[in-house]
Amino acid sequence: MTIERPEESAYAVRDPEALAHNLARVFEEVGKAASAYLKPREEGKLSFDSDSLTDVIKTLTRLGEYWMSDPERTVEAEHRLWSGYFDLWTASVKRMMGEPVEPVVDTDPRDRRFTDPDWRGNHFFDFIRQVYLITSHWAVDLAEQAAGLDPHTRQKASFYVKQIANALAPSNFVLTNPELLRETLSSNAENLVRGMHMLAEDIRAGGGDLRIRQTSPGNFALGENLATTPGEVIYQNELCQIIRYDAVTEKVLARPLVIVPPWINKFYVLDLTPEKSFIRWCVEQGQTVFVISWVNPDKRHARKGFEEYMKEGVIEAVDVACKATGADGVNAVGYCVGGTILSITLAWMAARGDDRIKSATLFATQVDFRQAGDLKVFVDEEQLADLEYRMKMRGYLEGKDMAAAFNMLRPNDLIWPYVIGNYFKGKQPQPFDLLYWNSDATRMPAANHAFYLRNCYLDNRLSAGEMEVGGVRLDLGKVKIPIYNLATREDHIAPPESVYLGSSFFGGKVTFVVTGSGHIAGVVNPPARGKYQYWTGPAPKKDGDYQAWLGKAREHPGSWWPHWQAWIEARDKRRVPAARPGGKSFKAIEPAPGSYVRVRA
Repeated sequence: MTIERPEESAYAVRDPEALAHNLARVFEEVGKAASAYLKPREEGKLSFDSDSLTDVIKTLTRLGEYWMSDPERTVEAEHRLWSGYFDLWTASVKRMMGEPVEPVVDTDPRDRRFTDPDWRGNHFFDFIRQVYLITSHWAVDLAEQAAGLDPHTRQKASFYVKQIANALAPSNFVLTNPELLRETLSSNAENLVRGMHMLAEDIRAGGGDLRIRQTSPGNFALGENLATTPGEVIYQNELCQIIRYDAVTEKVLARPLVIVPPWINKFYVLDLTPEKSFIRWCVEQGQTVFVISWVNPDKRHARKGFEEYMKEGVIEAVDVACKATGADGVNAVGYCVGGTILSITLAWMAARGDDRIKSATLFATQVDFRQAGDLKVFVDEEQLADLEYRMKMRGYLEGKDMAAAFNMLRPNDLIWPYVIGNYFKGKQPQPFDLLYWNSDATRMPAANHAFYLRNCYLDNRLSAGEMEVGGVRLDLGKVKIPIYNLATREDHIAPPESVYLGSSFFGGKVTFVVTGSGHIAGVVNPPARGKYQYWTGPAPKKDGDYQAWLGKAREHPGSWWPHWQAWIEARDKRRVPAARPGGKSFKAIEPAPGSYVRVRA
């Protein structure tokens, strides 16, 4: 290892007095952060709730018991770990002696935590990096190879071990991250002073819980630079407002479009900036667009369940669209859980002979939950009973709880980069419309959320034909209308394998399409950007394999939006003169995006 003179080293202390002064300021800011955390708990507004750790401890205890119960198994696991350490030590000695050596273990090319050159160029940091990778890979393997555990416990163990491993990465600590260490020494810890000040602010903003800022909130405002597509709220009830958007073409498709967004976040993900707005693009193609804007519920909505969300939301929107336009039917779009309730509505309407929805489009939607990914980690009988009790006491699930669960699915994208950037580098995050939307969380009413988790994630009753809503047993096989089912290839919420399988339960023709990127970026992908790609192929089969389908599918460059528009027009391309937003049946209540979407959790 080359030893540099202290004055030439990037890791030398340049001004000990300034560094000491700033470290004192850091501890002062840490004290403020601790006070912001403790104050609401001392006042009884929050509790020192350890329930969230109970399942983690139980699961990891069972994992440990499995590996320790058999001495031979224990020795074999220890041997694998120490063999990795020995290989690394041998390689490090050779490197210090000047011999060229390859890394014993290397970083996944998609892992952005170790991009600084000193993670490889500096012997010390390279050693730390490889020790971490060897240890974390070993720990994850222990969880995934614990054959004696039931599949659900094994999935939970793997998830929790990965969360712990991600949290303990050397990139998350000043003294073991070369970039952070250089910045701290070069600025005499000014970065940490700024960062700890931001930490205290974010804990206060979260009411005693840390609310990590992912973007600069002051740069965005609904109706000004987000959700700006012109339109009017023409109807509202306890659960939703219904927005009709102004036509920009002289003639529009005779069949209006009703969009059912998820209620676990806000509808304007489909109406971000004008350049990214799916809603605006649809209007420009000559579609008459109606969108449901769900209420941000409170304790008054505690008893509102799936039946109410279906009847007062989806079916009400169909009624409004038909009355406002004079059409005899609509095309419907459902996104994520909005697609799930749209599918439930289709089965309910089919059972009652209501054929007003003429085609349905599902974005990243699951109707079968056997392959629902890591969100299933949070759903088992014990955890669900605890969640139902907490929701019953309050009447709803806090939006921050749901947001935290989603962030945990991608911690190295949605948690740790912001911890490092905000609190260690002391830098404000860049303004980003999508992350502003992501942080604009909504609450979930107790009855609705409990029904969804229990009947879908836990018992998987919809695809089995066992779900009942409004006194009707639902059978997706009776849904004969054409369906455009869009999966996103890197989806961590609705995995494409799950969406593919779900396609096979509908009774009509399903056009299955896969788009590049993930749950949001794959859907919000305007043609003008020229990003990603999409794949088309034959209709999914119930006994089919998603990977086999993808291997034979045809790849197309760019956005899937034009392909979908062509699909819509192939069902019915009749056009009629555009009308004013409310038509004769409705008067404008307020301009889009309305007031419901502005209520923050």
